[in-house]
Amino acid sequence: MFDVYRNDKRDLLVLSKGSAIPVLSSRNKWSKSRKRVLKVSDEIRSAVQSQGYYFRSLRVTVKGSI
Repeated sequence: MFDVYRNDKRDLLVLSKGSAIPVLSSRNKWSKSRKRVLKVSDEIRSAVQSQGYYFRSLRVTVKGSI
């Protein structure tokens, strides 16, 4: 099982159940999702197994018009 966190900047952090939030991303205030996540994609699963976490920015970038 996995714990899913998000912050006010629309970033997503996925950890294995019971893991602590990594120091690199602890400066942001994270809110834990109330839903349980039993199944994730292979990309997320392999990142959590190798790094201990999966991080993705969901921010929408607006490109300036030319």
